[in-house]
Amino acid sequence: MSEYLLLPLAALPFPDIDPVIVTIGPLAIHWYGLGYIVGILFGWWYAKRLVANPRLWPPSGAPMRPEDIDDFLVWAAIGIVAGGRLGYVLFYDFARYIQNPLDIVAIWQGGMSFHGGLLGTILAMILFSRSRGINTWSLFDVIAAGTPPALGLVRVANFINSELWGRPTEMPWGVVFPNGGPLPRHPSQLYEALLEGLVLFLVLRLLTHRALKLKTPRFVGGAFICGYGLVRIFIELFREPDVQLGYLAGGWLTMGMVLSLPMVLIGLWGMATAKPTPSA
Repeated sequence: MSEYLLLPLAALPFPDIDPVIVTIGPLAIHWYGLGYIVGILFGWWYAKRLVANPRLWPPSGAPMRPEDIDDFLVWAAIGIVAGGRLGYVLFYDFARYIQNPLDIVAIWQGGMSFHGGLLGTILAMILFSRSRGINTWSLFDVIAAGTPPALGLVRVANFINSELWGRPTEMPWGVVFPNGGPLPRHPSQLYEALLEGLVLFLVLRLLTHRALKLKTPRFVGGAFICGYGLVRIFIELFREPDVQLGYLAGGWLTMGMVLSLPMVLIGLWGMATAKPTPSA
């Protein structure tokens, strides 16, 4: 049967949104880059709000000051960009970049890995917290709580860029992407934006403000790691794998699943072993 028989009676056309917001001389501002910038700034603002709210912390107070979050902003940005780029190179397209090593620094061409960015940010948190005498797990909790909106914004930018689209679908909300062939596909970027960006943020918000889990170092961070891993594994069922990798292990496993499964296990460990901070 021809694959074109998968075409439904109606499919959504791809919206005509220019990936470039504005061009000023040689400078082009992209939605993708703006998503990163707004996401990082929101995480910075939100983390400061958490640290400054005494209700969320044990009687001894927060283990860091809002000024520490100000200083960590640069560390976080470096960890996200450097880790995200190196993660993409190592996990997703190593053969290409080993042949063209100068392309590694050409981040404007695209190619960022969440898992790499996460590892880069974790390393930045470890180094920064040790330099300031801050509880590393608490810093991880605070940063994790404000991270989902950034993930959601970047996924929306992926949609605007017509990249990382989903597998062919017969669902009426399938989208015909301009570079995805004639078949309507799952808008998997928007699925991720909803689950990673909004739903995960609300879950963490309940943990920080209702369950007061910032008093239990490592729990919120563990919930974020586990939650993202579960969402990513689920979304990989709808997302087209990277063309240079394809499917692994007999045609159903993807690199995103492989990298996310350890996150689920580590997140469960973090939540199961977290202990409340002793009262002063």
